[in-house]
Amino acid sequence: MRVNPLEVLIYAGAAVLMLLALLSLRHIPFSYILGNLKARKVSLAMSILGIGVVIAVMVSMKALDRGVELATRSSASKELLIVMREGAEAEISSWVTRDAAQVIRTLPGVEKVSPELTIIFKLPRAGAPKGSNVIVRGVTPAAFEVRPYVKIVDGRMFRPSTNELMISKRIGERFNLHVGETFTFGPNTWIIVGAFTASGSAYDSEIWADEAYLGEARKREQFSAVYVKPVDHAAMESIKSTIVTDNRLKLQVRSEYQYYADQMNGLIGIKILVGIVAFFMIFGAILGTMNTMFSSVAPRQRELATLRALGFSRRTIIGSVVLESALVAVAGAVVGIVLSLPVNGLSSGTVNWSTFSELAFSFRVDAFVAGSGFLVALVAGIYGGAIPAIRTARMPITTALREI
Repeated sequence: MRVNPLEVLIYAGAAVLMLLALLSLRHIPFSYILGNLKARKVSLAMSILGIGVVIAVMVSMKALDRGVELATRSSASKELLIVMREGAEAEISSWVTRDAAQVIRTLPGVEKVSPELTIIFKLPRAGAPKGSNVIVRGVTPAAFEVRPYVKIVDGRMFRPSTNELMISKRIGERFNLHVGETFTFGPNTWIIVGAFTASGSAYDSEIWADEAYLGEARKREQFSAVYVKPVDHAAMESIKSTIVTDNRLKLQVRSEYQYYADQMNGLIGIKILVGIVAFFMIFGAILGTMNTMFSSVAPRQRELATLRALGFSRRTIIGSVVLESALVAVAGAVVGIVLSLPVNGLSSGTVNWSTFSELAFSFRVDAFVAGSGFLVALVAGIYGGAIPAIRTARMPITTALREI
């Protein structure tokens, strides 16, 4: 994972300020901070709501990003191997000859082999009447054996060498396709006989058909990829080495996990969008919290000056204000998480430019996304409280006592 020096600096600074705030409790009781919050209930509620709205928007964008990531990498195995044409970035642009697939079957340490074919169908859907691309995967029963998490939830398995197929439940909802219906693509009519789920993985964006019939219908004699399940880790390394070093095959080998991690490159646009929006949301949260704390601290300049006159240090006063601001921000984060919950599980889709096909996903407000929201709110609260507190604490006591 790449480390951003600026982020490290921001979080390190926030940690130092928070430690300072906690140390201030040795001198100023926590009841004093709570009393300040109770004394301004209306403005406090507005501050919490304002921070909550900003955090809700940021969390929603993070939930989108998380949903896309899980849709490509969820359930992907580090042990299952994908064999494709050398230099191919995606299955749709790859081919593996049937002779090569037979060679792979005979390699020592191979437990299961699933030769598969991927084709693009362009089907109409709501919002895209001219059609969106969907991956149709030609498989054999072995495809279910190497992916035990793929479950048929409606209808039945397609029969071999027929025009029957199964749709993922998510694609069925997005394209308004149901078990028992038919649709036409090219010269062929296809019958939907079942629906499946794939644990939120990339296969939830696909349609599955019989490999032999699909290849014949689309005039494809070669496979797109061969999935290989080794008997153990040692066999996996041996299989990879054998395939890569065999110059007759001209094939490459990646784990399923690595393959789908690389597919994220085709979604760089949405990652950039989320990053930009998240940056402005974080910046907005900090500015909003600063504005709130400026409004809170300004009328209390005499009070804080009095504390300094009584012997409390600048560090103690700054720490108490920072802690107060952090509490407000965390409360705002709670509100923000609650406001963002309606988007959790919301289905949508985007284009994976590596495969030029539809990627269906669901927004995910999970522990990781919620934790990000709390962290951003906390950092915003710390900095938002520290800046006006430092300004007030540095003001000469006599000047602060004369402020109205």
